[in-house]
Amino acid sequence: MKKEPIGILLLLLLATPVLLAQTPTYTADIQPILAHHCAPCHHPGGLGPFSLLTYEDVAKRGKFIAKVTQIRYMPPFPADRQFQHYANERGLSEAEINTIQAWVQGGMVQGKEVRGKDNRVGAKGGAIQSERNARTPDLVLRMKPYNIKGDVQEDFRYFHVPMGLTQDIWVEAVEFVPGNRKLLHHSRLMIDSTGTMAGIDGISEEDPRLREFQKTPLADEFLYGWVPGNDRVTFPEGAAKRIRAGSDLILNIHYAPSAKADQDQSEVRLYFARKPVERVVKTLTLTENNVTNQPFQLPANTKPTFFMNYGPLRDTVRLLSVLPHMHRLGKSVRAFAITPDGDVINLIKIDAWDYNWQLSYFFQTPLVLPKGATIIAEASYDNTDQNPLNPNRPARTVGYGWNSTDEMMNLVFYYIK
Repeated sequence: MKKEPIGILLLLLLATPVLLAQTPTYTADIQPILAHHCAPCHHPGGLGPFSLLTYEDVAKRGKFIAKVTQIRYMPPFPADRQFQHYANERGLSEAEINTIQAWVQGGMVQGKEVRGKDNRVGAKGGAIQSERNARTPDLVLRMKPYNIKGDVQEDFRYFHVPMGLTQDIWVEAVEFVPGNRKLLHHSRLMIDSTGTMAGIDGISEEDPRLREFQKTPLADEFLYGWVPGNDRVTFPEGAAKRIRAGSDLILNIHYAPSAKADQDQSEVRLYFARKPVERVVKTLTLTENNVTNQPFQLPANTKPTFFMNYGPLRDTVRLLSVLPHMHRLGKSVRAFAITPDGDVINLIKIDAWDYNWQLSYFFQTPLVLPKGATIIAEASYDNTDQNPLNPNRPARTVGYGWNSTDEMMNLVFYYIK
């Protein structure tokens, strides 16, 4: 048997890793990663500030994408995944992060281009969107255009949006699309079934006439809440919100102060249940009224912590999701439930609160809280001059309020029985 020279064998061994380690391409390697983790937010009209649906979109921001994914700033997911796991978790694996790094360092090669009907580059020729985002809404409701005054004042408004329902509908997903992302601070969606609320359209929170409208019981006081970072909410299969025929939509919208006049025309997208509904989705909201160490007040230059206690529950419930809400002074939040047997059920833990990323966290499977269980929560705040996010300069005593310069402590749960 002929022996190969040792030098040639060594060259072959050294060259093998180079031959095997091919430079990633956008089409084969990067597009699938972005389609799954990034495109759900980074598409026209989405939560992201720019689109990542084409090679051109991605390549011109390649170095930036490599940096924010390497430090795990993107995709954002503030909740502690060791404390609890969620169905809508975001996050890249080490292998995916390394692939993006290698692609950028290798010159951001596009690879073999395959184009679908919409001319967007995709690994299999389709549009770079998940099925979830590609679904067409069954009902789109738009508010009348609203002119925002440039008077540097917080603006709280109520809007009445006719739904035109001739029969009951079952809604399995809700999406709010702000028409003015720069100034819209938050929006709360409610349902009126009395047909008497048309006069609330455009009313300010400070208008005395509002008190008369607020005496009317609402069919749903919290259909959905939009805050920075919150995306479309989709309920588990077989669960949905019911909206009765003849109901109308009520929007409570908060606009941030602006020195320049602007306009907003936000819309609500409803997605109907495709399969028979077995359970009705309801909402449980814990507020500052549930704080046990009252008053809910943050003295200037202090770092207070507040605690909540809700229960014992009168009936067994199955929690679908949790949405924590604080403003800019929030630092951390943690919530869990204790059963009558003393078992602890973890709900949510966020060690570094980010006002710009507030999500509805859906549990992987509904969490069963038995009758007699108690929900406990704690939230910490930093109302000092050293807090760079403090909107008040100098720091002042802050209490409950909807203004961005005030504070809140909310936990919103979707649940079924």
